[in-house]
Amino acid sequence: MEKRPEKKLNPVISTNTGDSDRCSKNPNLFDPHVAMEMSRILVVMAAMLSPGLLMGSGCAQKSDHNVGGLTAPFRIHTLFSVECRNFFDWQTVGLMHSHRKALQPGPITRLLFCTDEEKRTYKGMDLAPTLEVPSLSRHPNTGDRYPAINKPAAIVHWLKHSKDAENVDWVVILDVDMLIRSPIIPWKLGGDKGRPVAAYCGYLVGCDDALAKLHRKHPELCDNVGQLLALHIDDLRALAAIWLSKTQEVWQDRAHWVANYTGDIYGKGKITEMYGYSFAAAEVGLHHKMDNNLMVYPGYSPREDIDPILMHYGLPFSIGNWSFGKLEHHEDNIVYDCWRLFPEPPYLREVEEMESERNKSRTLFLGIECVNTLNEGLLLQHAAYGCPRPNGFKYLSSVRSRTFTKITQSKQLTKQSRRIMEVNVQKPDVKEVYPNIHTVFSAECAPYFDWQTVGLVHSFYQSGQPGTITRLLCCTEEDLKQYKGHDLAPTHYVPSMSRHPITGDWYPALNKPAAVVHWINHVKTDAEYIVILDADMIMRGPITPWEFNASKGRPVSAPYDNLIGCENEIAKSHTRYPQACSKVGGVIIMQIRELKRFALLWLHKTEQVRAEMAHWSRNMTGDIHEAGWNSQMYGYSFAAAELNFRHVISNKILVYPGHVPVPGVKYRVFHYSSEFRVGNWSFNKANWTNSDMVNKCWAKFPDPPDPSTLNRSNEDSVQRDLLSIECVNSLNEALRSHHERKKCPDPSTFSPPIQETPDHPILPPPNSDSASEEITASRKLGKIDKVDALRHNSELKNESQELSPPEVNKQTPEVTNQTFTSVRFWIVGLLAFSVLSFLAVILMIISNHRGQRKRGKALRTKRRTAYQDTGI
Repeated sequence: MEKRPEKKLNPVISTNTGDSDRCSKNPNLFDPHVAMEMSRILVVMAAMLSPGLLMGSGCAQKSDHNVGGLTAPFRIHTLFSVECRNFFDWQTVGLMHSHRKALQPGPITRLLFCTDEEKRTYKGMDLAPTLEVPSLSRHPNTGDRYPAINKPAAIVHWLKHSKDAENVDWVVILDVDMLIRSPIIPWKLGGDKGRPVAAYCGYLVGCDDALAKLHRKHPELCDNVGQLLALHIDDLRALAAIWLSKTQEVWQDRAHWVANYTGDIYGKGKITEMYGYSFAAAEVGLHHKMDNNLMVYPGYSPREDIDPILMHYGLPFSIGNWSFGKLEHHEDNIVYDCWRLFPEPPYLREVEEMESERNKSRTLFLGIECVNTLNEGLLLQHAAYGCPRPNGFKYLSSVRSRTFTKITQSKQLTKQSRRIMEVNVQKPDVKEVYPNIHTVFSAECAPYFDWQTVGLVHSFYQSGQPGTITRLLCCTEEDLKQYKGHDLAPTHYVPSMSRHPITGDWYPALNKPAAVVHWINHVKTDAEYIVILDADMIMRGPITPWEFNASKGRPVSAPYDNLIGCENEIAKSHTRYPQACSKVGGVIIMQIRELKRFALLWLHKTEQVRAEMAHWSRNMTGDIHEAGWNSQMYGYSFAAAELNFRHVISNKILVYPGHVPVPGVKYRVFHYSSEFRVGNWSFNKANWTNSDMVNKCWAKFPDPPDPSTLNRSNEDSVQRDLLSIECVNSLNEALRSHHERKKCPDPSTFSPPIQETPDHPILPPPNSDSASEEITASRKLGKIDKVDALRHNSELKNESQELSPPEVNKQTPEVTNQTFTSVRFWIVGLLAFSVLSFLAVILMIISNHRGQRKRGKALRTKRRTAYQDTGI
């Protein structure tokens, strides 16, 4: 196939945007010499020779702008967004050609988002008036690829950076895989300010079910609309940023991607952007004029008395044995290969012979019109590129026939048609209105928190928790430079408070209230309730304020009975309302308004309790370390008491693995803060402090016992062990999913599978809850407490090796032999060292003895000489 010449002759459209004088800057937009050359090679069709064909371009619009009455407040601008790829280039050619052919009033702008690398090799900058937009196809934080988010992001960019946005009254937003059949005039379609015109999309079932309830305060306002949008510029300005925000929010809500929630048959969140628009429109109070027949898919039958003004070829369609699907031309270079067109559809007379029934044949004609219009646009583009004369096209005779010209000519809607097209959707009565929720947790830039983050975030999406989740990542600047886990979760970065900037006190738990303070002061959120979790948790189900009865002044939390300081003089010295001090912790559900006035007080109270070392004793705080590790929890309780909060304390939210559950309770969260075991197998998060479970492909924790092997004689023990097994299996499943996303090599190539080993020997099982908490406390401080080591020093001497995880104990013969060889080596070395040391001592003694003999002989000689000199 012949490639287009390097020299471009008279491009069809200018790439200059934001300039009302485009025509004067491109006088050769429709060059007569090019037209004559095209006619000689049968490229010029009768319709194209009509001067009206190009009236829809930016240049023609200037001359006819006032004639059509399109002055303020009736100025229209059409927008569509694309990526820098061949797939979108041929669609751009088709849409631009239909824009001119349909005489659509006003200019059109392509919002083009490319990476720097894509832009270097991109060839299609001249295909349409273009505004370049930074690409968000790959999310900068999460790494997710969702190109559709570029649509609202590009609209936001256009409103902020384009001069056209300052000189327009109405904006028509289309998808690139559309063809305009007749002018889209918003006010003629019943649009008005506050009442946009849109195509009705009945498959957006999320507007009528739990999805809208989770993402909207008033789900009854959600309209099932999308694809074709015609809005007043003021409405678009109010909507755009929220459209982008809601798209991100729904995209993160992976638990509700399934078809029964969204109508997305692929269950991949592909229509997230459409829900983002509908939820945002409801947020700003827009009520749409919904039209059911404005748009038609080729292959689908329109109503007999309706002629759609827009064609959307997003789905494959066929006519007899011929078919067309846009995805079959995903990387097609057809725009740049001279005179290459899409496979020609059946001729009109063949369709008339194939189908005699009028409306069915009309459906087939629409399919032919779609592909012929695309091919028309390609022919014009090839001619504009100065492609050499082709040998001949028999297919062109059908494209330039009177029949085709008649069925594709611009059409005007009648009042009767507009009345029929309007859709009145009866929304179901909404009995309950659910508030928006946002979940946050704090973490540090360390492998220890990375695998916990992977576990929590994976469980969040599996649990059906409403809203989104954000990791509050507390790091020093030095740690952040070396950190690799930026894409593990949606993240808000917070300066580290592990080392207090004034006192120098090392207390990483201070990061929790400090991170919340930073987040609420730097992030805008539409959430009404915030759920605060710890990183060492696994979600098993949704945690919602309406289920646990959270309200103003009544936050929800889980019981934590060891906070005995709420009952003694500590509470009296830190709050005016000690009777309001609640022994709670772990999970927090609080209204955002109350959290904003509470968070800073939480931070200050934590600092005060931490600084009061005189009250660190066990009988005062319940801290068996007597090291003030639970100061953050007391800071929370005292701050809540100071504001006179009355907690809803629920024992149905959180369960600790290794504890016997209450029968019939469906706990929502695992908190694996301390060691737990099933038989000879055990798990303690503290033993995996430095293990890089996230960056080592297919790394996982030692598998717990199979549930079928449990002793069923005691039902309480069985239920306890089942929960313990579920917790670690959930962590391993989260790690497996993470490694799959990282595209780790096939795990079958590893033999045996990688199972990490703990950083230090497994500690014995705790004898009580307080012992359990002792282990946890040292880890919350970010390092092993000396008290912890001393407490277990004597126990480790008698600890049996069978208490370690099975993978650690089940040493292979090779490992045993290596150990024995190592011991033998050290014994031999010690003996050799002893012998050498003994010989060295003997040599020193002998050397000293010889020296004494020499000195004695010399002394006797001196004395004899002295006697001789004196004459004795």
